[in-house]
Amino acid sequence: MTTPGTRPVAVVTGASSGIGEATARRLASEGYDVVCAARRTERIEALAAEIGGRAVTCDVSDPAAVAALAREVGDRLDVLVNNAGGAVGLDPVATGSVEDWRAMYESNVIGTLQVTQALLPALTAAEGIIVNVGSTAGRTAYVGGGGYTVAKHGVANLTETLRLELVGTPVRITEVAPGMVRTEEFSLTRFGGDRERADKVYEGVPGPLVADDVADAIAWMVTRPAHVNIDLVVIKPRAQAAPHLVHRLAPEGN
Repeated sequence: MTTPGTRPVAVVTGASSGIGEATARRLASEGYDVVCAARRTERIEALAAEIGGRAVTCDVSDPAAVAALAREVGDRLDVLVNNAGGAVGLDPVATGSVEDWRAMYESNVIGTLQVTQALLPALTAAEGIIVNVGSTAGRTAYVGGGGYTVAKHGVANLTETLRLELVGTPVRITEVAPGMVRTEEFSLTRFGGDRERADKVYEGVPGPLVADDVADAIAWMVTRPAHVNIDLVVIKPRAQAAPHLVHRLAPEGN
């Protein structure tokens, strides 16, 4: 285990890109020793070097990798941001890939569960806070979103159940549920690398959220006084009323 020094310690999973990377940067700017956890070693090593944090290669669905992360963290942890996860595909339930559904459930729900279980003793010792990164998909269903909405509803219910079970302990349990966030990889991953299809998700949308918007919300949540628990923050762009209802500008010339 690396000696963390005197700075408060934060773990961010899925820190190799998007919301996770932005959150790692933001928490480092707030004075945290950030443990950047993700599968892509090269990316998190570069990020950790840049922000003065630590890199731990970790697939959150792998119990051995999660155990190694817990050993690196040690006995005390101030902040855990369970961000690893994502969406795969946009097929209807009737024809959706069971493999894709299983992968989404493993990364979003089982991964969050395993990391939380492994790090809960350290969070308890430090009177820490857990931020689970959910989604508006965890609160509203939409056509084609079956596997992802099921997984994110699972994250939401995991969060609420944990809060009930840990009442009276010093650990705060919170969730941030973003709507449309334009990152470099989310939609590209969802559509198997199809850049044209991924770009159409954001086509004509004036001002989708960016990763820094969500990181800003997370930083606010974790820096509230210890007696304050922000149960849930739902954050959407002004142009989005619901996952299935987004205002889009007409193409120029129409």
